[in-house]
Amino acid sequence: MTDQRTEGSRNPRLQIANVSKAFTGVTVLKNVSLSAHEGEIVALLGANGAGKSTLMKILSGVYTLDSGQIRIDDTLTTVATPQDAIAAGIRLMPQELSVHPDLSVAENIALGSMPKRRFAGIPMIDRPAMDGQAEALLKRLRLEHVAPGRRMGSLPLSEQRIVEIARALSGKARILIMDEPTASLGEADADNLFEVIEALRAQGVTIIYISHYLDEVFRLSDRIVVLRDGEVRGQFKTGETSRDEVLTAMLGSELGDLYPAKSTVVPDARTVLSVEGLSLPGWLDGVSLSVRRGEVFGVFGLIGSGAEKIGRAIYGAEPAARATAVRLSDIDIGLSGPRKSVRNGIGFVAAERKRQGLIGNLSVRTNTTLPYLSLFTQSGIVDQKREHLSTRDWIKTLRVKTSGPDQEIRLLSGGNQQKICLARWLLGSPNFLILEEPTRGVDLGARREIYAEIRRLAEAGLAILIVSSDAEEVAGLADRSLVLEDGKVVAELGQDATATDLMRAAEPPSANRDTNELEKA
Repeated sequence: MTDQRTEGSRNPRLQIANVSKAFTGVTVLKNVSLSAHEGEIVALLGANGAGKSTLMKILSGVYTLDSGQIRIDDTLTTVATPQDAIAAGIRLMPQELSVHPDLSVAENIALGSMPKRRFAGIPMIDRPAMDGQAEALLKRLRLEHVAPGRRMGSLPLSEQRIVEIARALSGKARILIMDEPTASLGEADADNLFEVIEALRAQGVTIIYISHYLDEVFRLSDRIVVLRDGEVRGQFKTGETSRDEVLTAMLGSELGDLYPAKSTVVPDARTVLSVEGLSLPGWLDGVSLSVRRGEVFGVFGLIGSGAEKIGRAIYGAEPAARATAVRLSDIDIGLSGPRKSVRNGIGFVAAERKRQGLIGNLSVRTNTTLPYLSLFTQSGIVDQKREHLSTRDWIKTLRVKTSGPDQEIRLLSGGNQQKICLARWLLGSPNFLILEEPTRGVDLGARREIYAEIRRLAEAGLAILIVSSDAEEVAGLADRSLVLEDGKVVAELGQDATATDLMRAAEPPSANRDTNELEKA
């Protein structure tokens, strides 16, 4: 973390005063106030459903506030639409990348405000001006090596994220809201992004930084604001507080153990799923594994190692994947595609829940029951009452914070959405459950609840495969784990493996290898 900013010498660039917001009778923000100065990074933290996302959507014009004020440079500002926010110099960078991979870097930067010129009286895109603007912004953000005409999808994820920042700056953004900007990045790429963020602070940009990774928060931020249950419960100067103090403000009590105690898996317990010789061109090369009843089996690898493809391949969502054998309870099922996997009792919670798991404008109920709608259907008619009651039971079991089964799922926080992703597969009583990045973008309080549920399911006899790029998560949960590097198994570790053991095993053999080579377009 760099040196702290002094606040008394000038008015804040951004002031939020007594902002409140409710949805369908549920209060999600109550008299929230905070400020941020020019060239200051303010971290906004909070547990599951604390109100962080709602506050940021109010600032970016996605939602309107019910009461309160927003001031920019001490001027009362109405932010009723995204266009209002952009005009006020506020830009939101959501957790999921918002880029167009088949357009050029320059086109991505200029989207929505492409420079125009006239040719024979006809308005046309001024490509030289667009490329010149992109070149200047890329230089400002330390991406001089990226050509403006390069295809966006060919860039590593970290550089795509920086191009998103360039797009915001092209619109004269003075206040950047970053929501989990490193959620899909490896360590080296995250470090590159941190350098850019620190450079932006030095240039006077105000940054609101949302992250569940406290290492990032303590490295980058000048101040920390904590929300809990829609209210501000703590404001700290980063250099004058501790992790324990921040966590206590977030959770209302001492954090305690994040991971539940591991139970003893009987060595000769029945093998539920075994895979031999799993391969996927460019990603996996002859991977074999077996998962026993009541076991949490982890697969770990750095971004681009191939680990991120293994769950999808087993589930049948990678058509090019091949395997020597795939057996479920000693029955050869092969790689048979998602529909047959569901019929075989294999559940799959995808890492990208919004793109591969949830339908945002549908209800919590519909999203929960979708894969197993036949359980609630008789003579072609869905029994909505049974659907409602079943969903309500899962809401209670998994402690989902929602106004009820009929609330649109897009209005739930990330942690609550992840719980619904889990519920939709548990509804079908699976024999085998695959969890990809089970707590990506989920706060510590919700993580603890999800981890406890995973362990409870394992103790009830469910075989679980967890695929994660978080070494601490795999070490904390897994009874056994595989480590992948360059598509191959490089280590198999037991219950006592630490995060350090996993990271050491996952490192490429050559220290000089460029980590960007591990990222596949």
